[in-house]
Amino acid sequence: MKKIVALALAVFFSATLVRAQEHEADRLRHSGEVLMEILNIPDNLPKPVLDKSECVIVIPSVKKFAIGVGGNYGRGAMTCRGGQNFTGPWGPPAMVALEGGNIGFQLGGQATDFVLLVVNPKGIDSILKSKVKLGADAAAAAGPKGRDAQAATDIMMHAEILTYSRSRGLFAGISLDGSTLRPDNSATEKVYGRKISARDVVIGHKAATPKAGQLLVSALQKASPRNLSDPKSLQEAGAEKK
Repeated sequence: MKKIVALALAVFFSATLVRAQEHEADRLRHSGEVLMEILNIPDNLPKPVLDKSECVIVIPSVKKFAIGVGGNYGRGAMTCRGGQNFTGPWGPPAMVALEGGNIGFQLGGQATDFVLLVVNPKGIDSILKSKVKLGADAAAAAGPKGRDAQAATDIMMHAEILTYSRSRGLFAGISLDGSTLRPDNSATEKVYGRKISARDVVIGHKAATPKAGQLLVSALQKASPRNLSDPKSLQEAGAEKK
């Protein structure tokens, strides 16, 4: 009898793990689909800004799960360019979580997709260390668009993360100050089927891109194959990583 119970429990926990892995894989796949949709709309992420981004974060279908402050959350994926100075191809994605009451002001009862461009190596380090508060722990700004993107030198110099949203078919730069962003290491472990941190994935590239993340990575590689950031800043970034 004990053997039957033990076997039943083993089967149950195995099935639960498989479902959890499939759930995170679906989330990662959806992140790639959302990015593809955004890249294919006429007024999408400005290429001059994307070409100077070291990492991209996609948070699909953020929703309000409770009425009131603090009832907002989203889960998505983060991928960074490879190489010591972020000049290589886009690498394997890690899972991240976006939380906070301020997200609710952007939602209006609708599911909202968020895209965050990390344009400063300090921003990458802040996110991967622990939970970071946008606008406080990491300098964040609404991402420029259209003509504004061509003259966004000042924003790019002072911001670490540029934030965009898509809701009701509209895509625009938006402020997420006060929201928090953190690595979702538990979800990352489910995606890769082993214990591994977000830092080891996106900076160390100690894992191969899973099938569910290939659309996200290939879409970025096609849209922005080269990092056009100032070479001096990239060299400094490489020195900081050592």
